Amino acid sequence: MDTGGNSLPSGADGVKRKVSYFYDPDVGNYYYGQGHPMKPHRIRMTHALLAHYGLLQNMQVYKPCPARDRDLCRFHADDYVNFLRSITPETQQDQLRQLKRFNVGEDCPVFDGLYSFCQTYAGGSVGGAVKLNHGLCDIAINWAGGLHHAKKCEASGFCYVNDIVLAILELLKVHQRVLYVDIDIHHGDGVEEAFYTSDRVMTVSFHKFGDYFPGTGDIRDIGYSKGKYYSLNVPLDDGIDDESYHYLFKPIMGKVMEVFKPGAVVLQCGADSLSGDRLGCFNLSIKGHAECVKFMRSFNVPLLLLGGGGYTIRNVARCWCYETGVALGTEVDDQLPQHEYYEYFGPDYNLHVAPSNMENKNSRQLLEDIRNNLLENLSKLQHAPSVQFQERPPDTDLHGADEDQDDADERWDSDMEVDEKRPIPTRVKREAVEPDRKDWEAPKGVAEQARGFDIATNETKSVDIGPMAIDGPAAKLELETSNKASDPMYPKP
Repeated sequence: MDTGGNSLPSGADGVKRKVSYFYDPDVGNYYYGQGHPMKPHRIRMTHALLAHYGLLQNMQVYKPCPARDRDLCRFHADDYVNFLRSITPETQQDQLRQLKRFNVGEDCPVFDGLYSFCQTYAGGSVGGAVKLNHGLCDIAINWAGGLHHAKKCEASGFCYVNDIVLAILELLKVHQRVLYVDIDIHHGDGVEEAFYTSDRVMTVSFHKFGDYFPGTGDIRDIGYSKGKYYSLNVPLDDGIDDESYHYLFKPIMGKVMEVFKPGAVVLQCGADSLSGDRLGCFNLSIKGHAECVKFMRSFNVPLLLLGGGGYTIRNVARCWCYETGVALGTEVDDQLPQHEYYEYFGPDYNLHVAPSNMENKNSRQLLEDIRNNLLENLSKLQHAPSVQFQERPPDTDLHGADEDQDDADERWDSDMEVDEKRPIPTRVKREAVEPDRKDWEAPKGVAEQARGFDIATNETKSVDIGPMAIDGPAAKLELETSNKASDPMYPKP
């Protein structure tokens, strides 16, 4: 590992890390539609900042291999994946029942290249997990990933495929325990639900709670069966600032690392928890948000950084650029370099933006109660669970076009040509090929609905390649707050 000096003088850990960064130059062309707050163009803006700050030359930069049908079906239902692959804006009027069944059409619209978009962002997250599993990097980054609301059989909250669950399943092939941390303003419901009955994955979500999408994430939701106490929810109110956030984040995550002892960490860095977000109501600064990245980095455990929410796109780009610098152990100058999207950042053209003077509705007593409650739950975990592995499962194939194989270790030029700033709706012409079912099969002797990957057990079958069924959480979520599924993530005009 390359060890540098104290590049982050304000932090306790300034040692540099080897970082793998995943980016597809086409990702900014995908377009959810006019007026929709989710804009993949923000990923291209982030990449442009990284290029012009000179950060790309300090990382291994990869174009992700698109996830195949079989990769997506390790978590998602076959019929849902088939639907995503086949639906188009032209055919959606003929499939109204399917659209309703899979919750596609409002928050999660059908747009040109939808399935390719899903393959791209999922491929980056799984690819990052593979790099970490092989010890080829210390930190892997996929800012296009982090779509934490997607469920096994439905889209939700702008998310179609849950790349986070797929990446965690990949990490579980090598690591006995994986920690998932979510600092998006919205509850990480899709990931929590997937692993709600497992003691091999701990999920920790810091989020706005109370009359807010998706309506889940009560502090009393702690996991079930073997997963009891392995789900932590930190419900927050409007206006939380850096100091209040870290008053909870650092002691809770410090105790989690001590007790759970994960072999790898996945950190979803949703930027809608920043001050001034179009859909958010928190008051974090970019440095305050990045302090969570710096803190998790300091444990020197393999770390996968993912994107997520974030709807004031100039601030999203600022945040993820700065957090890439934190991952590298490099301080980034506050004065933005001239680049193709420079005009987005006026009038100050600085990387950092001051938080607002909005009221912090999180009283110190509320914060203390939350902290004490969660630390008490963590104290009930006596020791990290052990997992007996009989045989290591095969790695996910770093498949894809030959070009990906040929230049897998080739760095992107730091001044690579970046697409024009306006998102251009584009029909992606390549077709996904249905994989030959003969080259993989589900475990035998398991009921049709519950076939395959059983992450709630500590048995060897928990790392099989076949499709995964997660039954417990579905019943749990049906009993939870009724506004979860019906409330849109953003109000319609």
